[in-house]
Amino acid sequence: MFFLLLHLVGVWYVYAQIIGAVFGAITNFLLGRYWAFHSKEDKISNQAFRYAIVSTGSLILNTVGLYVLTEYTPLAPEPSKVIVGILVAVTYNYLMQKKFVFRK
Repeated sequence: MFFLLLHLVGVWYVYAQIIGAVFGAITNFLLGRYWAFHSKEDKISNQAFRYAIVSTGSLILNTVGLYVLTEYTPLAPEPSKVIVGILVAVTYNYLMQKKFVFRK
């Protein structure tokens, strides 16, 4: 979504990041609940609320990281997005989803 918005639609990279994160969060929540963590014990509304908290933190970390790398290093938005996305995903996102959202 980020790359499509950035290159095909011409959306500023920060807005493309935010829009892409919203669509990605919905997909990620459903995949996490039903496929990755097989977590059906808790009510979906409770998990969705906890996920929204974690997702908001992820959005902030990704957006700030993307902006900082793009504006204060010679990196373009694309490699900045990949670098920050991987760092946030393997540290913050995975651990918070496993231990807080889906509680495994």
